[in-house]
Amino acid sequence: MPEENQAKAPASSEANAAPQFPSERGPGSGPGSGPRGGGRPSGGPGGRGKFFRRKKVCKFCTEKLDAIPYRDVRLLQQFVAERGKIVPRRLTGVCTTHQRRLTRAIKQARNIALLPFATRH
Repeated sequence: MPEENQAKAPASSEANAAPQFPSERGPGSGPGSGPRGGGRPSGGPGGRGKFFRRKKVCKFCTEKLDAIPYRDVRLLQQFVAERGKIVPRRLTGVCTTHQRRLTRAIKQARNIALLPFATRH
């Protein structure tokens, strides 16, 4: 009978206790890691997480394109979102001068109906 009581007794209280300090909780358990996510990648204060973001380089500068043709719909569609909005340079990595030329080319292509102004939802 004493063997049965030992089997039912809980293990040591240290194994079942929840950690008390945030640093002991482990990665992904911070304030922004709830059911909605929203937290930063687990990298700590140094910002050296498991994700490495490569610096974006202007596509037009690397290919040495000065003029952006408004007739090249395939090229322009890469810089237009699904809903028809022009994608900002912080997302595409295009430099400032080429973003201005790109915007002008997209607007010209819209005016002659090569690109849609917006999609219907």
